[in-house]
Amino acid sequence: MIAAIDLALLVLVGLLAIPVTVFVVQVLLAVFTRMPARTGQPPQRQPVAVLVPAHNEALVIEGNLRQMLTHLKPGDRLLVVADNCSDDTAAIARSLGVEVTERFNATLRGKGYALDHGVKELAKQPPSCVVIVDADCRLHEGALDWLAHQAAQTGRPAQAVYLMTRDGDNQAVSPVAVFAWKVRNLVRPLGMSVLGWPCHLTGSGMAFTWPLIRDLALANGHIVEDMKMGVDLAHAGHPPMLCREALVTSTFAVSREGADAQRTRWEHGTLGMMLQAVPVMLLDGLRGRGKGLLPMALDTMVPPLALLVMLLAGFTALAAIWNAICVTTLVLCISVFLLAALSLSVLMAWWRFGQDILSPAQVPALFLYLVGKLPIYLKFLVKRQVEWVRAKRDGD
Repeated sequence: MIAAIDLALLVLVGLLAIPVTVFVVQVLLAVFTRMPARTGQPPQRQPVAVLVPAHNEALVIEGNLRQMLTHLKPGDRLLVVADNCSDDTAAIARSLGVEVTERFNATLRGKGYALDHGVKELAKQPPSCVVIVDADCRLHEGALDWLAHQAAQTGRPAQAVYLMTRDGDNQAVSPVAVFAWKVRNLVRPLGMSVLGWPCHLTGSGMAFTWPLIRDLALANGHIVEDMKMGVDLAHAGHPPMLCREALVTSTFAVSREGADAQRTRWEHGTLGMMLQAVPVMLLDGLRGRGKGLLPMALDTMVPPLALLVMLLAGFTALAAIWNAICVTTLVLCISVFLLAALSLSVLMAWWRFGQDILSPAQVPALFLYLVGKLPIYLKFLVKRQVEWVRAKRDGD
């Protein structure tokens, strides 16, 4: 009986070692990689179409569209898909001289359907490249040029560094959440790119050559349609690559309800993709199907940072109890080592990328952030979110 429990614990710690090792390697590679200054002259590019899916974005879309227009060059197009809107999103976009197409369907709801509608509209005059930017996002200097250039040169999707910011007086979102997002969307993809490995698509700042997006199955209501798109493209032999020079930013929802909805959708969608996609990606990758599937599968096996820390800390406590009962130290030593390595890598990520977000005095707030995430993970077990829901903004 004791031997069987020892073996089971050893298997479990071995499974935990995979995502921890991947995460630690990603952080180490990123920490010692120099980020581009984004001050150089952007490369020349062909005309592009910027596709902006929007659902009831009247509160923010005008300023963001004005900012996007400043990045356009002669021959570029800016198309807004006003999807199931009940506000003035479409009217505001038209008042700026932007192309607008409206879509209404009470049953087929979600960003994927909006993107599919937009691509069909663009097909009337196909562009060479399509760049998807969410309506609540802003392009930074040269982002459009670098994304279009990389997509054209590689023939693969290009993903910008997509970061979330927090209004100074926003009490609904902790600075720790901003840091965690940066780890997910900058640190880990940057580490992957050092090895020439692909990254996941993250929802905004995504560039595709026309043949790629034209043939992509977009019409679905998946709550993390971006990850699904990236996995589908990897299976087809076109895994996405990080475009380090391009930066896109957005702001976390201000209301508590909106912030909780954002977190739940992202966390449940990511966990759902782990369960559904990883086995198939590993199997196809080992069979030599697709391109970049194995490294993408390894990356997908890393759960959200808060959950990974909680799982490893909980397992270490369990191993300590079992060691006290039966004095079997191997599993406890491995789990303590993994927990120490994970903790150190998080501190290294903060030292290199997070000091502008979290002061040293705020680093202990990571613990409270972990506790705050627990209800989201429990909800995944008992009432998992499977449908796309837009997060409410302040003033909705």
